[in-house]
Amino acid sequence: MSGALIVGAGQAGVQLAVSLRDNGYDAPITLIGAEARPPYQRPPLSKAYLAGSADDASLHLRTEAFYTERRIAVWPAERVTRLHLASAGSGVVLTDHGCTTVFDRLALTVGARPRRLDVPGTDLAGVCYLRTADDADRLRTHLAEARDVVVIGGGFIGLEVASVARTQGRNVTVVEVADRLLGRAVAPVVSEFYRQAHTRRGTAIRLGAGVAAIEGARDRVTGVLLDDGTRIPADVVLVGVGVVPRTELAAQLGLECAGGIVVDEHARTSEPAIVAAGDCTVVPNPMTGDGLVRLESMPNATNQARVAAATVAGAPPPRPEVPWFWSNQHDLRLQIAGIADGYDHLEVHGEPDQERFFVRYYRQGRLLAVNAVNSARDYLLARKELSAHRFGGEQRLGA
Repeated sequence: MSGALIVGAGQAGVQLAVSLRDNGYDAPITLIGAEARPPYQRPPLSKAYLAGSADDASLHLRTEAFYTERRIAVWPAERVTRLHLASAGSGVVLTDHGCTTVFDRLALTVGARPRRLDVPGTDLAGVCYLRTADDADRLRTHLAEARDVVVIGGGFIGLEVASVARTQGRNVTVVEVADRLLGRAVAPVVSEFYRQAHTRRGTAIRLGAGVAAIEGARDRVTGVLLDDGTRIPADVVLVGVGVVPRTELAAQLGLECAGGIVVDEHARTSEPAIVAAGDCTVVPNPMTGDGLVRLESMPNATNQARVAAATVAGAPPPRPEVPWFWSNQHDLRLQIAGIADGYDHLEVHGEPDQERFFVRYYRQGRLLAVNAVNSARDYLLARKELSAHRFGGEQRLGA
C-alpha cells in the first residue's frame, strides 16, 4: 500500500512524519534513514553529548513505541540509491540493501555532509569531523586521551568543540583562514568578542591562517602545518569547515538545485508534488524575500518540516516564524534571530567586556536581526519585534 515516503531520518524527517499525522494524514508513512541508530537530535553532539553530560538515550527524538502508535515505519541503516518516479510525486524506492517500497508522496529531508579538507594527512588517526553521533563518539574517545587539540575552522561547530576541549583541560588552538571568527553569521564586533572571550579562557586563536597539511607519525596525527610554515602540535584535529547539502537524489530526479535543493515558502521543490526540508534546502530569504538562503539549524529543520507536512496533507500552513539559532560556548549563550545579510547599520547595547550584550542589525531603518550574548530577555523582545514587523503579529517563542 503506497503512502508518504520520507528520505532522511533526522530532525526534519521525524518532524515531517509527526506533523503529517497531526494534520490528519492517514496513509502509510515510511521514514528511511542511513544511520543504524534510531532518529536523534544533532545540536547536543558538539555541546552536552561531547562533554559527557548527555547520554545516547537523551538524543532520541521519539521512542520506538511512539512510532508504532503513530504508524510511522522507520527503516534505519538503509541508504536510498535509486528513486523511480512513475508520475508526479509517486514512484518506487530502492535502498543499498535491496529493499523497495512504493509511494505516492515524496519528501526529501536528507541533510548535509561535512565539507572535507583537501590537504595531505586528513586520513590520519585522530583527524575528526563532527556531523553524526558516531562522529561524536569517536571525537569524545580521542579527546579523552589528548593533550593538544587543533580545531580547523572558526565557525559554530569548531568553537563549540574548542570550548568543550578547553573545559576538559586540553591545550586548544583554533585555526581560521578568514580574518575573523563566525564571519558568515555575525558582525565584526561579535566576532571580536568571541576571539577575546576564547583567548581569555586559554584557547589560542590563529586568524588568516591556511592549513598546508596535517602531519603524523605511524599513521597518527602529530600536528598541523600552516601555510606560513608554523607547526602546531596536535593529538586530535577537528575539521569544521562547513557542510555540503546532499542533493544527489534531487539531481537524479531532475529537481532544481542551487547550493541546496531549491524550495518555495511551502517547501515545494521544482516538482511541486515533491517537498523537501532541512539542511539540504535553500529557500527565499524569509526576512526580505530577496535571493536564496540556506538555514542550517534545528529550528529551521523543524519549522520547514511542519510546512512541508501541511503541503502534503493539504492542510493550512503553520504561521511563519523568524529564523532563530543558538550556540553554547563555555558559559556564553549566543542567541540569533533573523538574518543580518545586507545590513547597513547596527547598534550595540550592553557591555561586551562584561559578556552580556546584544546587537541589532538594520537595513534602511528596518530591523533585520539580533545577536544576544547572555541576554535572553533582550533577545526574546527583539524576536517578537521581528515577527511583528515581518509577519504582522507576535509568534510563539520556544527558545
